[in-house]
Amino acid sequence: MNNQWSVGGNPLLPNVNEFLAQPFVNYNMAHGYLTSSPVITANWLAAPGQQWTVPVGGGFGRIFKMGDQPVSANIAAYYNVVHPTGTPNWQLRAELSLLFPER
Repeated sequence: MNNQWSVGGNPLLPNVNEFLAQPFVNYNMAHGYLTSSPVITANWLAAPGQQWTVPVGGGFGRIFKMGDQPVSANIAAYYNVVHPTGTPNWQLRAELSLLFPER
């Protein structure tokens, strides 16, 4: 979780006051894992009813090797149950992470 806001700075630029939280859960299975890590945001300076983006969803992934390099890959879809007008209803996230386990 974090919240960022303007403190001083250029008076010609708009003020900032934004919140972000990214809870996560993984469930490991024999040949992969289930995952959910929605990015929940709020713009406290937006008009009422236009502040929050709240996605719900998840996806699946797998850990495998590319040569000798362990890799984690996953894909997840999220429906934005709350979102400002004019923003997307859905999110699709694909992730590829290089893993460096201790040897």
